[in-house]
Amino acid sequence: MINRRKTRQIQLGSVKVGGGAPITVQSMTKTDTRDVQATLLEIWSLEAAGCDIVRCAVPVRDAAEKLGEIKRQIRIPLVADIHFNYKLALIALEQGVDGLRLNPGNIGGKKFVMEVVSLAKDRKIPIRIGVNAGSLEKDLLEKYNGPTAQGMVESALRHIHILEECSYEEMKVSLKASDPLMMIEAYRMLSDQVDYPFHLGVTEAGTPGVGTIKSSVGLGAVLSQGIGDTIRVSL
Repeated sequence: MINRRKTRQIQLGSVKVGGGAPITVQSMTKTDTRDVQATLLEIWSLEAAGCDIVRCAVPVRDAAEKLGEIKRQIRIPLVADIHFNYKLALIALEQGVDGLRLNPGNIGGKKFVMEVVSLAKDRKIPIRIGVNAGSLEKDLLEKYNGPTAQGMVESALRHIHILEECSYEEMKVSLKASDPLMMIEAYRMLSDQVDYPFHLGVTEAGTPGVGTIKSSVGLGAVLSQGIGDTIRVSL
C-alpha cells in the first residue's frame, strides 16, 4: 500500500484537495470562455465523464465576466486561469469561481497581489501556483542554463513566499514540464520543502498516443511515491 504524502487540505467548492482526501481528476475547457453555450456543453460532457474540477481560460475581461453565468449552470467546481492581469482575478472572484490559477509574481507587484489575496480570503477561495518549465523567469533560465527541475522548484518557492508574506496559505502547487523526468524530479524536490497539496500534470504532452504515454509515465511515477492530490492530463 502506498503511503501518501501528508499535506494541508484546501477546498474548491464541495471538493476537498489534499489532507488525505481522494485524488481528484480535473480538466480544462478548450472553448472560448466568452462563448457560454459552447463552454457549458464541454463542461457538461466532462461532468458526465466523471471530472471533479474544471478550469476555464480567462485571457480578457469579457471572458471573466461570463464566469458567473457558467458557474450557475454546472455542478463541479470552477477554476479561473489567470495570466498577468490581476484585475481579471478580481472579476473572477466576484463572479463566484471556486479557485484561481495564477502566479503572484507575474501580476504586477505586491500591492496587486494583496488585493487579490484579500478578496480570496474573504471568499475562502484557494489559489494554485502554476509553474511551467516553458515559461520560467529569465534569471532562473540563466542561472540553471535552461529549464531544469531546480529552476522550477526555485520559481515555485518564490511564488509561495509571496503568498505566505500576505498571510495566505490556501494554495496548491503545480510543477509542469513537457519532459516527464524533469517533472518527476521537480515534484520530488519540492515535496521535501513544503506541505501544500500538489496538482500533477505533464504540460504539452503531445498527440493522444505520445501524450498518453508521457502523462502515464510522469503521473504514475509521482503518484507511486505517494505524491499528488489532483491530476490533469494535457493532450
